[in-house]
Amino acid sequence: MGDSLLDAFVDICGPGLARPGRATDQVAGRRAELVAVPATTGAVAESLRLAAERELSFRARGSGSKIDWGTPPATLNLILDTGRLNGMWNHSGATAVLAAGTPVSAVQAALALRGRRLAVDPPSASATVGGMLATNESGPLRHRFGSAATQTVSVEYVSADGVTAESDGEDGRPGLAEIDGVITSAVMRLEPLPAARLWVGRPVTTPAEASELVAQVVLQEQEPSAIEVDLPGTGGGMLALLLEGGADEARASAEKIAQVWGGESVIAPAAPLWWGRYPFGREDVVLRISVRPRDLTAVALALRDSTGAVVPIRGSAGVGTVHAVLPRGLTAVRVTEIVEAVRQVLLARRGKLAVVSAPAALASEIGMAGRRELF
Repeated sequence: MGDSLLDAFVDICGPGLARPGRATDQVAGRRAELVAVPATTGAVAESLRLAAERELSFRARGSGSKIDWGTPPATLNLILDTGRLNGMWNHSGATAVLAAGTPVSAVQAALALRGRRLAVDPPSASATVGGMLATNESGPLRHRFGSAATQTVSVEYVSADGVTAESDGEDGRPGLAEIDGVITSAVMRLEPLPAARLWVGRPVTTPAEASELVAQVVLQEQEPSAIEVDLPGTGGGMLALLLEGGADEARASAEKIAQVWGGESVIAPAAPLWWGRYPFGREDVVLRISVRPRDLTAVALALRDSTGAVVPIRGSAGVGTVHAVLPRGLTAVRVTEIVEAVRQVLLARRGKLAVVSAPAALASEIGMAGRRELF
């Protein structure tokens, strides 16, 4: 990349806010040639118009927690860092406007001062609003409130050729999966901050056992905010649910569920250590699986049969969205065989599977998830 191109991005973003890529500016092991850090939607649009004119490949980056997810880029000329697209406004009503580069944790801290929250809890601790929406990242609260995408009223974005647009989709939900470009802000719904939160946990060893316990919750006509299962594959699994509301209401519901689940149940004021965290690292091959909750047992059996091992699973036992971690050291051919075997099981059950993350050496050889597959 020539100095004239770098100077052009400096003119757009400001002194020191466009620079050559460093060793840490990578996507799936590929180092970016340039990094630009625009502060406004207009500057994002100018940056992407310039990139389109020069035929530069680019990738947006928030905190970088999920930048390696999905199909790896064939080339990487530019990283567009959204860190300066930061802030929240118009949050006095039922919604708030959130800049894409704002950390979700910062939004939650600010809203808590007003007794409100976003009903989202992405497992990436450093997740930004834009990164959460671009990957449809959701945590335990998806059970009651749905994914972040379903709680988004509209988004402002800049297309890959530098045109600013707004998407509010059908039924008030934006078509996030269709956006080809960079999200710059979003209007999201707000919820009251609950007065009390209690967790009920119980040891489980199999998906079938977890499914039976979830069914018991349904029969009790309780309304938990989340029901999560952790099956690490080495024993010591757990099913846990979250109850929110008034202190007396939450306590009464928790005691009722604990009684139904039996003597090994525990009521706690804090979540289990694994709650709302991913069961994988950057060197793992990770499958995101969505299926009816009652079919999670069939999925677990298919994973065991195709891999020859018990595969760790963690996620929503009440919704049926989980992450599964394949054994390390598999070849690209074996990963593909396993994925296809599980997809055949899901096909008959109206489920879906996406390979969201894999080591860089494997990601270019297997069928990684595209943007649409994450929704």
